[in-house]
Amino acid sequence: MIAFIMINTSAGAEEEVFDQLSKMEGILEAHLVYGVYDIIVKAQIQETKDKEDIVGRIRQLKKVQSTMTLVVIKAIER
Repeated sequence: MIAFIMINTSAGAEEEVFDQLSKMEGILEAHLVYGVYDIIVKAQIQETKDKEDIVGRIRQLKKVQSTMTLVVIKAIER
């Protein structure tokens, strides 16, 4: 399964958190974005426990303020 995790960081910490995410296992993509969130992550998860594990690891990063996780139930890929 795929999950998208939207991340808010402390002001000015986007690049630092982005670099830390690039080293995390299970993360397929990470994007710095403008808008309500600072970073969007695409992660591969096998079951609910994996989602909690990866979100927990992200939330433990010092300059991460909040996250929102969306688990994909159906997708169109081209």
